[in-house]
Amino acid sequence: MIHYPERLNLAQLPTPIQPLDRLTKKFNLPARLWIKRDDLTGCAASGNKIRKLEFTFADAMQHGANVIITCGGVQSNHARATAILGAQLGLKVHLLLRGETSELTCKGNHFLDLLSGAEISCYPSSIYVPNFQMLIDDLCEQYRKKGLKPYFITTGASDGTGVWGYLQACGEILQQSQSLNIHFDDIVCATGSGGTLAGLTAGEKIHQLNSRVTGFNVCDSAAYFEKKARADLQEWKHKYQSALDIEKLTIRVIDGYVGPGYAKAEKPIYEMIKEVASLEGVILDPIYTAKAFYGMLTELKKGRFGHSKNILFIHTGGLFGLMADPQINNYI
Repeated sequence: MIHYPERLNLAQLPTPIQPLDRLTKKFNLPARLWIKRDDLTGCAASGNKIRKLEFTFADAMQHGANVIITCGGVQSNHARATAILGAQLGLKVHLLLRGETSELTCKGNHFLDLLSGAEISCYPSSIYVPNFQMLIDDLCEQYRKKGLKPYFITTGASDGTGVWGYLQACGEILQQSQSLNIHFDDIVCATGSGGTLAGLTAGEKIHQLNSRVTGFNVCDSAAYFEKKARADLQEWKHKYQSALDIEKLTIRVIDGYVGPGYAKAEKPIYEMIKEVASLEGVILDPIYTAKAFYGMLTELKKGRFGHSKNILFIHTGGLFGLMADPQINNYI
């Protein structure tokens, strides 16, 4: 029996699982590909972040918060989801964004941030990175002086509370796999802050999926995300008194597909976006999902998933970021 903490019903669940048979056939893959459409968790609040935010917002409201502060890049999916959910719940949202003034183009996620009424503070990386904690502390103190109660949500809502989002999703996957009469040998996702990977890793064990969970990092390194996911799980274990032995969990991350850097992509990634869209009607994005999907196909052809008959790819969203990327115009 799993005792979940308080959560808000903000996502459209369960999200469907669909086969990608045309892609499987075209690439003559040794395993059948499936996709879990977590890009369909909502309309403007779509993507993986909403699963984690259901628990995080519940925690914030239990603490009496009336201002939500969070952070990310100018085209952050997490910041956009937080801004929209905050508006739905009647909470003020203040976004601390990393980027140059020239990137504030009122497109994609940034457009939706503004539309939903979020207050935005933006700093270039040279200021944002070394002064991050000070900037957050200063914002929180400003709101406290106004008599308000701020609640800070970390990058991607990837922390001990956010773990619950994809731990619960594993229960959903179990029910769907039973309904489909399919066993997923592998579950694959992109990882950019570690929370989805952490939740899937714990959830796979707790729900006894007997699947191998693998993340493809889209920034930093495999070693970084192995450490980050384990730290999130340790925080979760301590906060919620879980009996799960975190040290015995295997956290798998495959490196080598970051490309020129976070939020930067090259020709093969854009071609993958076009291929998947035209064959399956599924839209990937160049920051997260297309890099992980490309990495999965490449590794599959190399024999990395040789034992697998069915592979489930978690589509974590990202459509709005794609709409703000001018490079995609060269591939349509």
